[in-house]
Parts: sequence; structure tokens; C-alpha cells
Amino acid sequence: MANNLFISYDLNQEQTSSGYPVLIEKIKSLGNWAHIQKSFWYVSSNLDSESTAKYLRSYIDNNDALIVIDATNNNAYWFNLQSELENQMQNNWPR
Repeated sequence: MANNLFISYDLNQEQTSSGYPVLIEKIKSLGNWAHIQKSFWYVSSNLDSESTAKYLRSYIDNNDALIVIDATNNNAYWFNLQSELENQMQNNWPR
């Protein structure tokens, strides 16, 4: 079954070997997609939020931020969000 994923990222420094072009191609490879805003995507994929985030994580730098929200299964997985935001989401996300 396909999952409705929303992917958002902040790349802090675009590099020749990585950066937006590589990440965008990897997002497009996940399934049917729509580019909603500059760094916000919708993808219909068989992967879940954790698998998708871990896959995309290998194409961004350690100081970049990434979040993948699985609207089908009501969960999310992220890297490098500000701790206040992480706490707020963890404390308020409906279970």
C-alpha cells in the first residue's frame, strides 16, 4: 500500500557533489510526486517516514534539517530539527 508522504528540508550549504539537485532527484525516485513549494514535496511511496528519512539523510549534510511526515499512518521522522520543535511535536502529536 502506498503512503502519503510529505517531505521538507533545509539545506544549509549547497555543495557541488550534493545539495538540491541530488536530493530532488532522490525524492523524485521514491514514487509519484508533486513539488508543492521550494523545499516541500508530496510523494506517494511504499516506504514509511523512517525509511524515507534515513534514505534521504545520506544525501544531505550533517547540519541540514529534514522531516518526513507520513499522513497515511499519522507519524513522522526527522533529523536536526530544533529541540524546542521536536519537544513540541512529540508532546502534541495525536496518538
